[in-house]
Amino acid sequence: MPGIDESLLEAMRLPGARGALVVDWISGLALGAVGEAPGGDVEATAAETAELARLAMESGALAPALGAQGEDPPVEDLILTTADAFHLLRFVVTPFDSTVFLFLSLDRADGNLALARIRLAEMADRMVLG
Repeated sequence: MPGIDESLLEAMRLPGARGALVVDWISGLALGAVGEAPGGDVEATAAETAELARLAMESGALAPALGAQGEDPPVEDLILTTADAFHLLRFVVTPFDSTVFLFLSLDRADGNLALARIRLAEMADRMVLG
């Protein structure tokens, strides 16, 4: 089972991948990073994407109340599109209370959002944290 570094390198093999992060959405800290971050600052990208993740996970309108322990999270992923990029956040489900997500930035001209979403979900399912 791949760890953080292996998962990030696998994400970078996706067509159009610009950069990838593993982020804790409670603290906003990057647990791992590879490639380039939007705006050039990994820590700022981690903090800003963590805020988006936190809003989605805690929103009563977007996500019903968090389920019982061991159930899937109410939000699987978030997709943000800009004029030149796709940004995908995929929550990592673990047996314990996980607050981690994978972030992938894709070039809009070269990336395949559907493929990236599928592969990121597979990576999140296989990733070992620790």
